[in-house]
Amino acid sequence: MTMLLQIWLFLQACTAFLLVTGSAVPSPRALVLWHGLGDSHSSPGMLEFMKLIGEIHPGIFIHSIYIHEDRGEERKAGFYGDINEQLEIVAEQLVSIPELKAGFDAVGLSQGGQFLRAYVERYNSPPVHNLITFGSQHMGISDLPLCQPFDLLCQLARRATRIGVYSAWAQKNLIQAQYYRDPNNYETYLTANHFLPFINNEVEGKRNHTYARNLASLNNLVLVIFTEDKTVVPKESAWFGSEVIPDDDIIDFTPSEQHRLSNSDRAIVPMHEQPLYVEDWIGLRELDERGGVTFASCVGEHMQMGDCWEGLIVQYTGGLV
Repeated sequence: MTMLLQIWLFLQACTAFLLVTGSAVPSPRALVLWHGLGDSHSSPGMLEFMKLIGEIHPGIFIHSIYIHEDRGEERKAGFYGDINEQLEIVAEQLVSIPELKAGFDAVGLSQGGQFLRAYVERYNSPPVHNLITFGSQHMGISDLPLCQPFDLLCQLARRATRIGVYSAWAQKNLIQAQYYRDPNNYETYLTANHFLPFINNEVEGKRNHTYARNLASLNNLVLVIFTEDKTVVPKESAWFGSEVIPDDDIIDFTPSEQHRLSNSDRAIVPMHEQPLYVEDWIGLRELDERGGVTFASCVGEHMQMGDCWEGLIVQYTGGLV
């Protein structure tokens, strides 16, 4: 008798025992997904992703977040809207789903990852256990993503954002403007942007200690970077890295801390040197020192996930409840 057959027979016997004794068979912890820019909750790609996860964790309940049930309107909501208002919609959506009542794991794709982190910090009811973010802009972007040649929706949003990224209208209506962090215009970013500076607790005198407690309550935060990412600038934002603010005295950084962007001479401040981390504004340092922060890489361009996602899904989702 092969070892595999022995294991299978053992599992069958355990299942039969639980059924006879009336005990519930454990099921995988529920999973929530938030798609990325230009996608929707029920696109063919997202449905395929959910199907593959279901094959890894049979019986798992998966919810794909949406702002609008209509796929076209949902895709539009990734470019246009107020992310603070969208987060309110999402929080109400998640609390209304019975399968999520005991908490869930979460996977965020691109901007969906930083939005899920914002959910954890601001709401976290029901709570997130493990959060995986793929290529997410945790420290914002200092340039706007390029659009596909015939993606008119993206091109219009990009053009509007570039004209006045910190205008009141842009900060209320253009999603990418709400996580645009210009190192050459940092003070304006702090005063004009009403999303990312607050989620990162960068505004002195307005830091929310609940955000730090909630993020530190995660079991695991898995940060995935795409090694050849040219869409997220800087790509190190996925690992809580950001461009050096020009007024900073970068001479004090050690050579190993002066990371360089590919094809650029812009220095990058890594996560462990961020004031956000050093002073623990959002609970990231507490979580990291507890062993709860994992750095992972996918080789390739932005959201070219290949099969690098599978091991992370196996390890950090689907725990029995």
